[in-house]
Amino acid sequence: MSVGVVIGNPNPGGRTTTIGEAVGATIAAARGEESMTYELATVSHDLFTWGDEAVSTMQAEVAGHDVVVFACPTYKASYTGLLKAFVDTYPTDGLAGVRAVPVMVGAAMHHALAPEVHLRPLLVELGASVPTRGLYVLDSSMDELDSIVADWAATALPALG
Repeated sequence: MSVGVVIGNPNPGGRTTTIGEAVGATIAAARGEESMTYELATVSHDLFTWGDEAVSTMQAEVAGHDVVVFACPTYKASYTGLLKAFVDTYPTDGLAGVRAVPVMVGAAMHHALAPEVHLRPLLVELGASVPTRGLYVLDSSMDELDSIVADWAATALPALG
């Protein structure tokens, strides 16, 4: 299986994408796999059309990965409505069997616990296991992204298998 990277940012291709893909690539490389990115912005107009085929297909693909990185900007001290709308239509235990990695990016350190306090419980509620600490990256630290991800990976990769 490959590693999935879900980007919950309404702005595709931004810092959140860069960070999510860096984490996904690190996990995939350690597992000898590839990563696949899902930009939720590409289906944003279809998220509220119940049973939309593109959204349903994306959700099935995401749930089919062994490991999925859920990367999201910190918005109002939590995750975005875009990410919430995407996961809301999963059934109970819709992410059972998935090892999820909560990743958030923000402008201030006072939101550093957001991946643990807000995103982790959402993923667990959907049946995913979250065996590692979440990762919070300051958007002002983008120049240090490689070392930030490497430091996180040093302890996280063994737990992800």
